[in-house]
Amino acid sequence: MPVEIEEMPPQEAHALLARVGYGHLGCARDNRPYVIPIHYAYDEPYIYIFTTEGMKTEYINANPQVCLQVEEVEDATHWQSVVIVGKAERLISPEEIEHAMQYITRTNPTLTPAISLTWVDVWGRANDICLYRIVPQVISGRQTKRAPATDEPAN
Repeated sequence: MPVEIEEMPPQEAHALLARVGYGHLGCARDNRPYVIPIHYAYDEPYIYIFTTEGMKTEYINANPQVCLQVEEVEDATHWQSVVIVGKAERLISPEEIEHAMQYITRTNPTLTPAISLTWVDVWGRANDICLYRIVPQVISGRQTKRAPATDEPAN
């Protein structure tokens, strides 16, 4: 039996974004795509990302247009996926950084140890942390079509 796919209602797409907390961030620079797994915090309408300086920040700084894909998969015939296209803004004001850090650590306490560490790369250089806010321009979702619920008992 083929899997049917349908548009996800907006409220379900927002609920998925709030529930999951991780996805794949797509960036592009000089016609080169770059996709990485990433944790995020969803504070509607914004998506906050905590990271360190590196290739992704170089890509985002060169081209702030990004795409975040988030999914929840039960199995091959039961899944939901949301794609957000938007602009990443690096947070620089102390107030915005404080708000984002509080929200990120409140929604994803497992990131607290990583945030607390002083990160050092293989060359012994400390990595600077960066906070970005993605301002969504498009949020779209798809999901496998669910069979309608029946009130009949199973045989």
